[in-house]
Amino acid sequence: QVQLQESGPGLVKPSQTLSLTCTVSGDSITTKYYYWSWIRQPPGKGLEWVGYISYSGTTSYSPSLKSRTSISRDTSKNQFTLQLSSVTPEDTAVYYCARYASSWVTYDYWGQGTQVTVSS
Repeated sequence: QVQLQESGPGLVKPSQTLSLTCTVSGDSITTKYYYWSWIRQPPGKGLEWVGYISYSGTTSYSPSLKSRTSISRDTSKNQFTLQLSSVTPEDTAVYYCARYASSWVTYDYWGQGTQVTVSS
């Protein structure tokens, strides 16, 4: 059973950098052909894809967030990390990490989500 768990601060001040870590168990983040993703849901809105880091370490980001986003990984800890810089209140959301299975074209495992609020 694959499990994902988000961790990080729940409150971030405007202009600072949001940093969240997803710890994965039950699978290696280097297993072909999975893409380890970050997805968020602002209050009252739908899901928004933020980006991913692939099994091989390549990354892809949402065009609207690309200039502020970085996703990295620590294979020794089986973790991947989201950093979103220069945050504003519009970045307030529930942030999810998820595994995308390219073979089945679906997100097959999700973390429970973590609320991040941007406020002074």
